[in-house]
Amino acid sequence: MNTFRLKSVDGGVTAAKGFRAAGVPAAIKYKGRLDVALLVADRPAAAAAVFTTNAVAAAPVQYDRMAVKAGRIQAIVANSGCANACTGSKGLADAKASALAVALALGIDPKHVLVASTGVIGAPLPLDRLAKGIEAAAGRLAATQQAGLDAAHAIMTTDTKVKQAAFRCRIGGKQVTVGGMCKGSGMIEPNMATMLGFITTDAAVSPAMLKRALKIAIAKSFNRVVVDGDESTNDSVFLLASGAAGNEEIRKGGADFDAFAAALSAVGVSLAKQMAADGEGATKFVTVRVKGAKTDADAARAARAIAKSPLAKTSWYGRDPNWGRVMAAAGYSGAMVDDTKAEVFYGSEWAYRRGQVADAKQLEKLAEVLKGGELVVTVDLHLGKGESEIYTCDFSNEYVHINADYTT
Repeated sequence: MNTFRLKSVDGGVTAAKGFRAAGVPAAIKYKGRLDVALLVADRPAAAAAVFTTNAVAAAPVQYDRMAVKAGRIQAIVANSGCANACTGSKGLADAKASALAVALALGIDPKHVLVASTGVIGAPLPLDRLAKGIEAAAGRLAATQQAGLDAAHAIMTTDTKVKQAAFRCRIGGKQVTVGGMCKGSGMIEPNMATMLGFITTDAAVSPAMLKRALKIAIAKSFNRVVVDGDESTNDSVFLLASGAAGNEEIRKGGADFDAFAAALSAVGVSLAKQMAADGEGATKFVTVRVKGAKTDADAARAARAIAKSPLAKTSWYGRDPNWGRVMAAAGYSGAMVDDTKAEVFYGSEWAYRRGQVADAKQLEKLAEVLKGGELVVTVDLHLGKGESEIYTCDFSNEYVHINADYTT
């Protein structure tokens, strides 16, 4: 098994060489709030992206699906406060106009521009304000950590924390950096990408291998996040490679590709965990692990069902070691489950063992485990070697308040 020396470093999308960023206020929804982010490569970069599988795809997703096929992108503009989803032909026209505005502000080819939006579904994009924001952002572009942080702030909606990550490794004797930012707090369900994510690298990688690496990373990270089981209309993950590190371009599999994929996955996992920990109203970051399943697919089904169960999630919030809700979710997941063989653990403490139920003394130990801000729920099915892990959070009263008042 290959192991790679990965080093976590400060920063996000500007950590890799060859990229500048900015975040500015444009009053897309709220005055004075950073809500337009611009990410620009020094020159057209190799690009890959993955988008939502939701049949109701927002206008930016429709636009980007076509634009990214060329494999070279130089700029991405993103706005928060308006999703530009369910906006018909006008929404698609606005997405194209946004890309053109970026191209004019930067003096680049419009075909090298992608767009992203997040916020309320159904609202028309305030194009005039967005265009002014793009012009302002173009004038503030920088390769500094602060510029990357501003961009990360500008894509936030109900997020309470900025989400950034960056890792370095050596490829072909050269130092390579992968950095990223994302937004995501609610309406999170892994069925592709689960949110808006922007990842940059200074590695030289062909578009084909970039796409392959992104697929691997998403499977290990973003597709393992559940907050509430709702998949957004705007979910997108973008990956740009500047080649500024100077390594020999990765065009095929091998040690160099594996090292790059490992760094990319590390960024993805960090961002995914940050999203789960910042779930709307969350008080606990929860890792659901299923092992001993008949197959990996069965393990994934069971882990996903447990992570999405409102009954399990509310019990975690209430510090109630209600393992029965965990077993019930595993049972209806579609995975092969035999309750006479299964075990459930909260942390290192068992809650259920092959038909044996936790007594009062054991329940006290479990209640102590549930007091913390992080929780690992492990289900061992004892049916095979299948394993899976999902990142999620609890459901609190605040989750209801946030979503009850989201548009009003």
